[in-house]
Amino acid sequence: MRIAEAHLQPNHVLTIVADDGRVGQFDVSPYLKYEAFEDLRRPGEFAKVINAGYFVEWACGADLSADTIEARWQVVEDTTGELAPA
Repeated sequence: MRIAEAHLQPNHVLTIVADDGRVGQFDVSPYLKYEAFEDLRRPGEFAKVINAGYFVEWACGADLSADTIEARWQVVEDTTGELAPA
């Protein structure tokens, strides 16, 4: 999967738009317990997300790969012709 867009949502959630048209929600909050993601607990730091295509990253150096996101996101819209899981 390639990330076409990444949008901030409340409560440390990202809305991810994949290059194939799928849209999903990815909850970053489970990662905040790890040292690499500590800075993202502050809303101002979480807001500094950068879409790098095959991963998202933050100014503090934390990052998540598209593979990790795809494995754990909740698809809310699927325009690929396949059914999104309920």
